[in-house]
Formats: sequence, structure tokens, C-alpha cells
Amino acid sequence: MAARIYQRPQSAMQSGKARTDEWILEFEQSEARKADPLMGWTGSADTQAQVQLSFPDKDAAKAYAEKYGISARVHSTPQKTLKIQAYADNFR
Repeated sequence: MAARIYQRPQSAMQSGKARTDEWILEFEQSEARKADPLMGWTGSADTQAQVQLSFPDKDAAKAYAEKYGISARVHSTPQKTLKIQAYADNFR
């Protein structure tokens, strides 16, 4: 089983930072998705791809993966850059 560990990103729908300190362990798909011939919906028989575990920090997620023999890749959180500008700059 392969998985990836990443920090939950900030929601694009709101400016709050709730649950952004959580780390997520998410399993990668082991088989390709295919279209259902009757309905046309895309799906697969891989139920592990639906599992998403949350942890309080990166070390806890890595320890869980090591304990259960899951090969996990850790994706680092990108640096946040702020574009500082004045409100008056919108009218120039």
C-alpha cells in the first residue's frame, strides 16, 4: 500500500484557518478508474482510496505508517507568501 502524508490546506471558500494544523494520511489508488457502462459514472473497486486519516502532527502520521508497514511519502507544506499592497493600489 502506498500513501501520502500532507498538511490540510486552507479552504478556498472561507478565510478561516480551522483544521489547517492537521496532517492527513491518504491512500493512493491501486487500480485505474473506469466508467460504468450503464450510468457513465467513474469509479473503481479500490476502497482504500476513500480512506483519509487525520493526525495532530506529521510525526504521528509517519509513526502510524511505519507501524502498519505503509510506504508513505511526506509532502511538505509550501511557504506562504503575502502580497502586501494598499487598498489605493486597486485604483491605479
